[in-house]
Amino acid sequence: MQAILSKYSDKDFGTIVFKRSNRARRMNIKVFAERLEIILPYGFSEMDGMQFLNSIREKLRKQQTKVSQKSNSILITEEKPLQTLTFVVHVKKVERKDVFSSLKSGVLTIEYPDFLEEKDSKTQLYFWNSINYFLRKEAKRILPYRTYELAKKYGFIFSDVKIQSSKTRWGSCNQKKIINFSFYLLLLPQHLIDYVILHELCHTKEMNHSPKFWEWMDKVTDGKAENMRNELKKYAIPQ
Repeated sequence: MQAILSKYSDKDFGTIVFKRSNRARRMNIKVFAERLEIILPYGFSEMDGMQFLNSIREKLRKQQTKVSQKSNSILITEEKPLQTLTFVVHVKKVERKDVFSSLKSGVLTIEYPDFLEEKDSKTQLYFWNSINYFLRKEAKRILPYRTYELAKKYGFIFSDVKIQSSKTRWGSCNQKKIINFSFYLLLLPQHLIDYVILHELCHTKEMNHSPKFWEWMDKVTDGKAENMRNELKKYAIPQ
C-alpha cells in the first residue's frame, strides 16, 4: 500500500508527488507526462527523495519528454489547433514572462513566453493546464444537462452526475446510480459523447457488460452500439 505524503510544484516536471510504501525496499521514481512520483521506503525522508531526484534530474527530464510524446498523442502547436466540443485552442508565442489564457467567442487563446519551446513537455503541460481548466468548466455546464435529456428520452433514472479529471476512463456508474464523467469527454465528437453517456445510463439497469446490457445499448443507439464502441477506441484520453 502506498500513502501520499505531499505534493510540490516543480519547474521541470509539473508536480512531484511523494509516497510512502510499506513494501518498497529502495527509493523509486515513476515518471508520468505531467508528474513524478517518488516512492519512499520507511527510513527515507522527502529530503532523501529530492537529493536522489536532483542527482538524476536531467535524465528524468529526457525520460519525461519521451513519456509525454508517447502517451499524449495530442500535441498542441500553433500550426495544429485543438478542437473541443465547444471551443478551439490556439497557442501563440509572445514576449511575456508567463502563460496567459482567455476564452472568448469559442476560441481559447493561450499566450506563452518566447523563451519556451513549443513542443517541450513542460510547455505542453502549461497548455494542458489551461485547457483542462476550461474543459472542466464546460463539462460541468454541458454534461449533466445532456445526461438528463437522454435519461428522460429513454426512461433511465440516475442519482447524480459528477465531473472528474479521470485519465483512465471516459465515464463510470456506481451502485448508487451516480454517474462520473471525465471532462476529457469534450474532446470527442457529439455522437460519441452521447454514446458514453448512454453507456453509463445503461449501467443504471445492468451494472455489468452482460448480453442484457448490450441489448439496452443497441436499443438506445439504433443497433449501432458495436460500431460506436469501435469508433471510440480510436480516441485516447491525454495523459
